[in-house]
Amino acid sequence: MASTSDIRNGLCIKYNHDIYKIIEFLHVKPGKGPAFVRTKLKSLTNGKVLENTFSAGHKIDDIRVETQTFQFLYNEGDQYHFMNTESYEQITLEKKILDAPELLKEGTLVMVQINTETDMPLSVDMPASIVLEVTYAEPGVKGNTATNATKPAKVETGASVNVPLFINEGDKIKIDTATGSYMERVKE
Repeated sequence: MASTSDIRNGLCIKYNHDIYKIIEFLHVKPGKGPAFVRTKLKSLTNGKVLENTFSAGHKIDDIRVETQTFQFLYNEGDQYHFMNTESYEQITLEKKILDAPELLKEGTLVMVQINTETDMPLSVDMPASIVLEVTYAEPGVKGNTATNATKPAKVETGASVNVPLFINEGDKIKIDTATGSYMERVKE
């Protein structure tokens, strides 16, 4: 049993007969009245996100989780296959449990949180950023870089990312997996 002071990003809790992962939280101490915690919870069974407010000191049921490193192998439709890097055991996860499945490249290492009571995978934490090659981008127009103009580009995983005008096909770019946005061009 935990309380609202233990709330942090990534904490898995039982709430309303379901398992949720806290993806955002904010401790609020208004000038008048009791303190409270405003949270965004993501259901680990159906992927829905809901907002909830807990009053200060509220007891919450946390779930014991174990984090293990898995390597992404391949996907078949909405089924994504991963392999444990220590035991070589393979698991299959649904697309809805993943935060950014369109950015997953074969061989990417991810952290999978597993419920220790039921041995069920709860969520997949992607690396903070990932480097992907641009497979299609409209050619940039010379001299049109004074503004922060962007253009859509396709990367090797099939995802579409808005990039600056100077990015061309074949360039490798770093993408923030949390927002799916362009970070920088990578020179190799």
